[in-house]
Amino acid sequence: MLNSYFVAEPTNVEPDIQQTFTVFERWKDDFVNWVMNSQTWEVMLVALIKIAFITIATRLAIFVVHRMIDHAMKSKDHTRINVNPRRLFTVGKLLKNMISLVMNFIMIMFILSVFNVNLAPLLAGAGVIGLAVGFGAQSLVKDVMTGFFIIFEDQFAVGDVVAINQFQGTVEMIGLRSTRIHSWTGEVHIIPNGNITDVTNFSLNNSIAVVDVSIAYEENIDKATAIMKETLEKLPEQNTNMVKVPQVLGVQSLAASGITIRIIAECKPFTQAVVSRLINLEVKKSLDEHGIEIPYPKMVTYHRQEQGGPTHGA
Repeated sequence: MLNSYFVAEPTNVEPDIQQTFTVFERWKDDFVNWVMNSQTWEVMLVALIKIAFITIATRLAIFVVHRMIDHAMKSKDHTRINVNPRRLFTVGKLLKNMISLVMNFIMIMFILSVFNVNLAPLLAGAGVIGLAVGFGAQSLVKDVMTGFFIIFEDQFAVGDVVAINQFQGTVEMIGLRSTRIHSWTGEVHIIPNGNITDVTNFSLNNSIAVVDVSIAYEENIDKATAIMKETLEKLPEQNTNMVKVPQVLGVQSLAASGITIRIIAECKPFTQAVVSRLINLEVKKSLDEHGIEIPYPKMVTYHRQEQGGPTHGA
């Protein structure tokens, strides 16, 4: 009784193997018939011709669009005064990559349609996946879209001095995801493009350096002004940041200790600090050479005596 549990029942293996060989032979015959059929090669030839035509048409369309982008970038280069070549190169490369991606996707869809592949489920699945990615990465999509428009609208470029939100510095990198700026004190700020709301670009137009020079009330204003003008005429040769010869506007204010004379100088973008320091230095040297004194506060001291009223002296 117990031995019956350890006795294996006989299995009929040979019919299964024979059936497998039969199926294999049937598939082989079908494949040979399909290969030997002339209609098969006609269909394949037509499909290959269609695929070649679709591929050539796609490549030609990409080439034409790329040439149009290059022409548009060259036209923009000639219309702007201050154009960064790297900015135009970045915009053109970005547009070319997007056009190539879209065209290749359309080409793949047409090739699949040649083989009678139903594209509706594929497009529906791609739409669902894109919708899910869009909801799951809203901040990423916002950063990428904002970065694209920053580059496309030419808001700022690498090397420009900008103020973004509360940060100010030189732009080191512009990407579709984030922007990196380097402040003059050494900090590096990485700002997501989606968080960029306010941008001030200091590198697009020339700057104005404003310098106020004070002289004492006892000095001759006309003489001091003439000395300043003579000194300022030589400064553009010393510093290439100056676009024009600085101008002496005249008396700006009458302070308690002296007369303030204002000087302005047009200079290259974001070089007003360097130009202002140079003007202060050269004007101070010229005034000292001609004996023109700058005002300084006078201190008055009071001496109290033990008997009688207080006396004072300067």
